[in-house]
Amino acid sequence: MATWDLSQTKHHVLICNGGSCMRKGGEEVTVAIREAITEAGLDDYVHTTRTRCNGRCEDACVMIVYPEGIWYENVTPEDAQQLVEEHFQNGRPVESLMTHRFETNGFVRTIDNKPGILKSQKAKK
Repeated sequence: MATWDLSQTKHHVLICNGGSCMRKGGEEVTVAIREAITEAGLDDYVHTTRTRCNGRCEDACVMIVYPEGIWYENVTPEDAQQLVEEHFQNGRPVESLMTHRFETNGFVRTIDNKPGILKSQKAKK
């Protein structure tokens, strides 16, 4: 197994490969994002990791970008080029795909995003 030198990494991209996301093209999204990163010459600056379920299955396919704490929903292979150009190259998250962004006191939902269920509420049911 290779151990990558992350000293130049600017973005860590977590791509959901859980069950719901895989049924919605998670494998194809993973490949497309990685190919777009390579084509843009950003392999040393953007590190990708496949994850299991991220708990937002209705948003499949989910992609999360750190250190910004940006959550994207319904990502398709066709979105890869725009995400790489806008977010990773130009520093402008793609608002139309965002569900959450991290701010000082935690994650904030975008206006049209479904709120989900807090774990504390789920336990009461």
